Amino acid sequence: MPKPGVIVIQRRTQPVLDALAREYTVHDYGRAEDKPAFVAEIAGDVRAMLTNGRGGADAALIAALPHLEIICCFGVGYEMVDLPSVQKRGITLANAPGTNDVGVAEMAILLMMAVTRHLVAADAYVRAGKWAEGVAFPRRHTTGGKKLGIVGLGRIGAKIAERAEPFGMEIGWHGPNDKPDAPWKYFPELIALCEWADYLILACPGGAETYHLISTDELKALGPGGILVSIARGSVTDPDAVIAALTERTILGAGLDVFEGEPHLPETLLARDNVVLTPHLGAITHEALDNGLELLLTNLRRHFAGEEVLTPVLLDGDEP
Repeated sequence: MPKPGVIVIQRRTQPVLDALAREYTVHDYGRAEDKPAFVAEIAGDVRAMLTNGRGGADAALIAALPHLEIICCFGVGYEMVDLPSVQKRGITLANAPGTNDVGVAEMAILLMMAVTRHLVAADAYVRAGKWAEGVAFPRRHTTGGKKLGIVGLGRIGAKIAERAEPFGMEIGWHGPNDKPDAPWKYFPELIALCEWADYLILACPGGAETYHLISTDELKALGPGGILVSIARGSVTDPDAVIAALTERTILGAGLDVFEGEPHLPETLLARDNVVLTPHLGAITHEALDNGLELLLTNLRRHFAGEEVLTPVLLDGDEP
């Protein structure tokens, strides 16, 4: 029996491709130069797709793959997958919650601390010889005793809160619904959380419901001593509002692992000295890769064995 065909949308490392190739025919869309011609050539063989929340799969691509049965997202996000096409075709959609939570939560804490202590500038100061010259480095703040507001208390948001508590931080959070079992203070209104917090960490999903959730009013409420950190999706923040807040010192600073339009960032953002920028690294750890690959292979095996995948995405109208 021939191996099922899997189309791999983003460029993946060789270990991922090799692991898939043991059981499937791998079609490396991410490295194809003429993508429409590539899809036309392999369309009849493709029964599965590997993508992620940022790359997704649009309606045209799904329509071009008539035998597509399952779409697996490497990571928790699936906001760029065309959900109407998935539902109409009865395609199984699976994501990978829990595989990269620790790495993303750690990145949030890292960015929070780096901005607070001006870590990147301190490194440059030492390398430039200013320490040896006796030039004073600006005094910064501590995080201990400060108020941390978290937007989105899912798996990652909860792990951020758990890691911040030992610093002696007071934790509050906002989301669409309260979670009575959560031990931290719930703010039904986002603007109230922004007014209360010294730090605001974004850990909510992307998509239409959170598009530009953080804009001018929220940043003004965070205030001139406030620090914004985002490990969510670039679409959650209004880029013009963030740049204006950093430029005008409406907020003290920001740590951004994600930004709308990434990886092509505005020069006005790159020029700011009160922002720490990282290239969407939160989930890029060896442990997250191993966890994600194991779940991906399990979900594919279960699907092709006629079993339910371990992590199905339930869309409106789907049976739980």
